[in-house]
Amino acid sequence: MTTIDTHPDDSVAAASAGGATVPSFFTAAGDWATTTDHKKIGRLSTGFGMLVLLAAAIVALLLDVERLGDPGAFIDTGAQLQLIQMYRIGLVVGGIAPLALGLAVAVVPLQLGARQIAFPRVALTGFYAWLGGTALVMVSLGLNGGAGGGDADMVDLFLTGLGLAILGLCATAGSLGTTILTTRAPGMTMRRMPVFAWSSLIGAIATLLVLPVLFGVLVYLYVDHRLGSQANFMGVEGIGAWIGWAFTVPTVIVFAIPAVGFAAEQFSVAFKTRQPMRGVLFAGIALIGVTAYAGATQQFVHDVTFDTSGETFIRGAAPFVLFSGLPLLGVTVVLLLALVNAKDGARNNPSVRAPFVFGVLGLLLVGAGIAANFVEGITDLELVDPATNTATSFEEGATLLVVYGAALALLGGLVYWAPKLWGRLLADKQVLPLALLGALGTVLAGAPLIVAGFLDQIGGYPASQAEVDRIMTVADDADIWITLSLVGQGIMVLTLLAFAGLLLKPSDGREVDANPYGGQTVEWGTPSPAPDHNYDHVATVASAEPLFAARTADTADTDTAADTEGSAQ
Repeated sequence: MTTIDTHPDDSVAAASAGGATVPSFFTAAGDWATTTDHKKIGRLSTGFGMLVLLAAAIVALLLDVERLGDPGAFIDTGAQLQLIQMYRIGLVVGGIAPLALGLAVAVVPLQLGARQIAFPRVALTGFYAWLGGTALVMVSLGLNGGAGGGDADMVDLFLTGLGLAILGLCATAGSLGTTILTTRAPGMTMRRMPVFAWSSLIGAIATLLVLPVLFGVLVYLYVDHRLGSQANFMGVEGIGAWIGWAFTVPTVIVFAIPAVGFAAEQFSVAFKTRQPMRGVLFAGIALIGVTAYAGATQQFVHDVTFDTSGETFIRGAAPFVLFSGLPLLGVTVVLLLALVNAKDGARNNPSVRAPFVFGVLGLLLVGAGIAANFVEGITDLELVDPATNTATSFEEGATLLVVYGAALALLGGLVYWAPKLWGRLLADKQVLPLALLGALGTVLAGAPLIVAGFLDQIGGYPASQAEVDRIMTVADDADIWITLSLVGQGIMVLTLLAFAGLLLKPSDGREVDANPYGGQTVEWGTPSPAPDHNYDHVATVASAEPLFAARTADTADTDTAADTEGSAQ
């Protein structure tokens, strides 16, 4: 049995046989709905992920407006609990997770020299399961479901929809991970694979560690709720306490790992160098994946203290260093190697293009979020109440830095690989301002909430209306910080809208070079856009940067020929 679908798309073959030059709307829709082309599956996932992320940012904007006004003046008090859950679930399960997995599904098989993704129908089914589950979650929340919901049927629908969405993400991650492990081109060892492909593998494995734990919790909650028992899971208001860990740091860092890999890969492209110390870089990315264990074990490690009693210190510091310290070390390694890469290529006439700017800004913001997660775990700072485990807005700020920072880098990935996916080259003058605007929006959305956390502004994933009332109450001296966060959310809404508009803008029909950005990995050896089957012939890979090696060899041959000609003269 092969993991690769070798059969051509029937609808495309039929259209070609009939001599059709422009397929009808229904033919095109059917082609997309039943496609096994990984590039189309990835584009579907990223497209809908961006849509849900945009909706979450809009909801956050409305909630901030309500928080700064009179209670219930803008949003009915009874709807606030569900809206906050829409916002938090939309950021993670609805937004950044499908965006990261979708970009990896679209690009990684090309990077590996594969003609197709492993188990493409599993990947497509995963997309539909995620899409349907996310829709059910939003509908149930709109009809008074979710944690603390008043309609029992809608609470059940909420748990069912969230479980379906999680199964879909796991299916996609499984297909992606299998592809990376089994369909690499001849000669492409694990060490030679592109950095983005490696980070996608780590992200897929981490996803498969974290999300099944959440799914198991949902099964318990569903059964408990259907039986009407409140002894084990504290009833409807206990749902938020059991699942809230999945929509905050450190769990959300799992879905930012591919974004880190993309950013790291861009340094070699921009500075025209080989990646130095690839093994160390791969290890750094793998260390970020340790956050999967923090999420999978539901450890928030807020019990660390810095007193002198040995037993208490060791018991608290050990999980703190493991779950918060190692990911911070990992992103630090990535940043340091990026600087080494820049230093090595400083004399190579660096080419700073839009994808590089997106990637660098996203990497810095994700790194800031990971550092904030580290700081949050220090009990002496009182950013989490150890008695009630109630989070402050510091937690929300750290989550926003990771989610929006990763989204920014992944949007850069869409710009970078647009020639292969759409056959279009997005002009730097159009997308560069969006990179800067998105970075500004992310900083304003997240950093003020971090400051407000030190002012005891309550945050977190709510389980009841009482918790919502505390979240929606502005703490003393926190008004300005909530206002700045509101502005940041508005900027992110504008950034996402403008970016989507650029992607949906009709192409001007001009041909695009096969390698307009000077990419070093094998996908840049194919035409733009890449054909349905990716490659006519899968070549043997002899280098981690095969196109860089080829250009270096061509340059050397040209120099040798010139020297020979000069000597002859």
